[in-house]
Amino acid sequence: MTGRWRRAKGAVGGRRGAPSLESEETAASENTNSGRALSRFLQASSTFEVKDGDKVCILANFSVEFTVDYETKSQIQNASIVFPDNATVLNSSSCGGKEKDPVLAIGFGKGYSLSLDFEKTKGSYRIKTLTFRYNMSDSDFFPGSTVKGIQEATSDPDMMAVLNTTYTCVHSHRIKFANVTGLFQNVTIEAFLASNTFSHNHTFCKEDQTPTTAATPTTSHVPATTSHAPPTPSKKPDKGQYNVTSQYGICLLASMGLQLNVTYGTKSKTKSDVLVNVPSNTPHTGTCDNTSVTLNLFLGSDSLTFHFVQNASIEKYFLHGIDMNITLPSEAEEMRFNVTNNSLSELKATVGRSFKCVAEETIWVSDKASINVFDVQIQAFKFEGDKFGAVEECQLDENNMLIPIIVGAALAGLVLIVLIAYLIGRKRSHAGYQTI
Repeated sequence: MTGRWRRAKGAVGGRRGAPSLESEETAASENTNSGRALSRFLQASSTFEVKDGDKVCILANFSVEFTVDYETKSQIQNASIVFPDNATVLNSSSCGGKEKDPVLAIGFGKGYSLSLDFEKTKGSYRIKTLTFRYNMSDSDFFPGSTVKGIQEATSDPDMMAVLNTTYTCVHSHRIKFANVTGLFQNVTIEAFLASNTFSHNHTFCKEDQTPTTAATPTTSHVPATTSHAPPTPSKKPDKGQYNVTSQYGICLLASMGLQLNVTYGTKSKTKSDVLVNVPSNTPHTGTCDNTSVTLNLFLGSDSLTFHFVQNASIEKYFLHGIDMNITLPSEAEEMRFNVTNNSLSELKATVGRSFKCVAEETIWVSDKASINVFDVQIQAFKFEGDKFGAVEECQLDENNMLIPIIVGAALAGLVLIVLIAYLIGRKRSHAGYQTI
């Protein structure tokens, strides 16, 4: 494997901020030793952004591998090309204008680039054109090619979303451009942003909307006058392992079991509760910057998003927001349930340390929705290496440890009292005898 990115298995990389000063045909050509592909293909990647001043108009986070069929003098070969971790946003990227649509252009290597041209229609936006440019003169990728120079492949990627939502596609989305095939996965893209960050609401691709059986809800009926306390779980959820990584390294590690609890109204005008255990292998993506970290979990057409922030003045980070979007059973009055709470202060720990709680914790998102968190260990923002830092125990665990200590101390005190009473009694017994 002689090519710098040839037949590598890696994830999209990118740099935030100012576009590259190099042209699309020469971007990153001097970085001969920095094209190391990331070791885990189709995992969470860095976020590409396009800005007009301080206003962000495009955000994109995805993994992609291109396979190019090309001719040599003797046979047809194929080259596998994966974006390396030093791919950069190019100067040709733009937020657009009155007669120009927004475009995100990403470049790497000897003239390789990917351009996404967006357009807005009534109530929605889409990528109208996706263009991949590749260099057939690059012998690292195309040894013996009979065609030379920069080639261009263009396609309609069939990626559309409702305005003010994030286009999301965790599963594989294959795009065909004549002799080129692009395999996209873990895609989160948004254009025409209302704020400078991804929306909490999602438009899911067709692949993610395929029904799954991994997170089958169970229901229990209760009278209309029953309180909205979460029902007792019938099964403890398996513990999942999650991570979010930027171009600077890991920014979130989490190990936890999750269970969603929702109280809803039925068509028969009663109240019912639904429990959803989040599978341990749930697909996830995420984004991070200096002040916030987002973890997105995808359960088929359902989603769960955690937003962490840090308070630099007191060197603490905590769970600040949760967005829950799930499908309810057919008996529900409304089939979709969506709730957002951005005023939380849960799972709090010192920056550089991990929060740990073996005891079950319940986080209330609203009066109708809560999340049970089991055996959690989580850390955000600052890491030494790629492992959890020193542990800060939750209050529930400290209380659970305090109870046996108190009981043990009480038993020890009781034994000591009995022993002292015995010794005093024995001494008085000896004092009653006289020598003859």
